[in-house]
Amino acid sequence: MFVFEKEQIIHSVGGVRIGGNPGETPTVLAGTIFYSGHKIVTDPRRGIFEEDVAASLIQRQDEMSAMTGNPTLIQIFSESEEALIKYIDFVTNLTDAPFLIDSTDPMVRIAGLRHAEEVGLLDRAIYNSLNVSATEEELDSLREIQHECAILLAFNPQDPSIAGRRKVLENGALNLDKGLLDLSKELGVSKPLIDTAVTAMGAGAGSAAAFTFVSKSIYGLPTGSGVHNAPSSWPWLRKYKKVNREGFLTVDAASNLIVQMMGADYVLYGPIENAERVFPVIAMGDAFAGESSEIEFGIEPPDSHPYKKLL
Repeated sequence: MFVFEKEQIIHSVGGVRIGGNPGETPTVLAGTIFYSGHKIVTDPRRGIFEEDVAASLIQRQDEMSAMTGNPTLIQIFSESEEALIKYIDFVTNLTDAPFLIDSTDPMVRIAGLRHAEEVGLLDRAIYNSLNVSATEEELDSLREIQHECAILLAFNPQDPSIAGRRKVLENGALNLDKGLLDLSKELGVSKPLIDTAVTAMGAGAGSAAAFTFVSKSIYGLPTGSGVHNAPSSWPWLRKYKKVNREGFLTVDAASNLIVQMMGADYVLYGPIENAERVFPVIAMGDAFAGESSEIEFGIEPPDSHPYKKLL
């Protein structure tokens, strides 16, 4: 393994440490619940869902975390303000894990953030995400709230290269006249998490994965991604899934190792149902990194680290 020359920043979000050199902290894993098409959701606008099943999924992710030592986040996705508020209340009553506020509608995300503020949960909330599509209304709201933790999405629709992703963070693109790093400071984001914005295979996925190492080397900030999006949208693999579902699930889980070995601090691994497949894979990667860091660089992982916990 390796260590970065650049000083590595570690953020604490809701008691979960995210960042550092490989082996210094365990990789943080985030499963998504209530996502578009999630079978447990019967009315995505009103936030009606199968509560018993949702509770069991959240509990199982927490159990896998306790077993392996990999901390968890829960990525809460919603299509409406009404549903998002219900989802946040439900999830936070069941687990102490920090949560990502996620929606394709920026004002739904803002509504979720305001609700978290009202009920005293901002210290556990992660805004997902600040990106090049940010609207003035969204930015004004974020400026007012001054929330400290947000994902900065390094997605450049005009240039999927590493240089294009850096431009989004450093200089701005499309309607943004400044980079997300400077903009986030203006909005009060003191704990930025960089997302390398994994695109489809053949459309920049390789550069997105490589940017994990580049981001950590240049900025020293906690960096991660939802790398599973690349194989899950791969046309060949989608066809293969029809004849070998287990093969598809293996590739989906294994894809997370690609960015973990590049130094990723957190991974948005996709549907929370996949926890039992993903946690052992990432725990193994952390065990390799922890052992190497201790022997080669004198970095001793904490007792809760998979290297200490599982060996």
